Amino acid sequence: MHKLALIPLALALAACGSQQQPAAPVATAPKPAPAPVDQPAQPTPPQSAADLLGAKLDTVLAGDWRSAANKARDAYRHPKETLAFFGIKPGDTLIEITPGGGWYAEILAPLMKGNGSYIAAVSKPKKPEGEAAQDKSALQKKFEGDAARYGEARTVEFDGKAPSFGAPGSADVVVTFRNVHNWAMNDTAPLMFKAFFDVLKPGGTLGVTDHRAAAGAEFEKIKDSGYLPQDMVVKLATDAGFKLVASSEINANPKDTKDYEKGVWTLPPTLELGDKDKDKYLAIGESDRMTLKFVKPGADNVFKPKD
Repeated sequence: MHKLALIPLALALAACGSQQQPAAPVATAPKPAPAPVDQPAQPTPPQSAADLLGAKLDTVLAGDWRSAANKARDAYRHPKETLAFFGIKPGDTLIEITPGGGWYAEILAPLMKGNGSYIAAVSKPKKPEGEAAQDKSALQKKFEGDAARYGEARTVEFDGKAPSFGAPGSADVVVTFRNVHNWAMNDTAPLMFKAFFDVLKPGGTLGVTDHRAAAGAEFEKIKDSGYLPQDMVVKLATDAGFKLVASSEINANPKDTKDYEKGVWTLPPTLELGDKDKDKYLAIGESDRMTLKFVKPGADNVFKPKD
């Protein structure tokens, strides 16, 4: 090959060698994540009925101050579910009307201790040896004998013919268990419901359980049996100014035929017939009961039932 022909080739090769290769990309540090924006502290949600009726109620129901016989009745009276249904909450002033021997007082007074106020409303005794006097004495002994559990419990007496349970609008909750039939029998029920209404705050709750009569039963025909038509109880409450906001089958008992020789007292715990057919009545258990929640109107937070 001619020497002159090699010159352009050499120049071309030199030119190629002189071109710079593209620089490798320079690694850069990742951008720091933006600093988290401080979120405003969320308010602690208010204590609910479930908070009060959770672990503490379980502890109360298992308490050694409750007799084995009383604990056995939990299966029929469903205190945990019933109190949750009524919506008792911390800070409430609660009045139990006519606690009798104190089955519910043994639960409610320790439960409300440090969480609100428990008041037992007892009928003013007509005579020293009467039932009301015995109930009052037994309750006082219970409260005075165990300050650790009942030290904050109070009692108030009322006259069944002119009942009053405290200053108007002073209570958050009024409850009564298996008592309305007694007031209906002696014609004082309307006065009692009016007094419940008066003592409750607007938006306050009235919780009622009682022995439920068979559907369609007429009160005048069954009044001595201890059973009550549910619609009669609802009317007593609504006539006094309450609104029915919910009913529950928590304390229902479909085994209860409601047609016994001694009325509801044939069943346990009374067992009025003694040993006669005792096993039969024990197998039935305690009575079929209505469980009703009423509210006194007048507050924005009145519970509204779901459609």
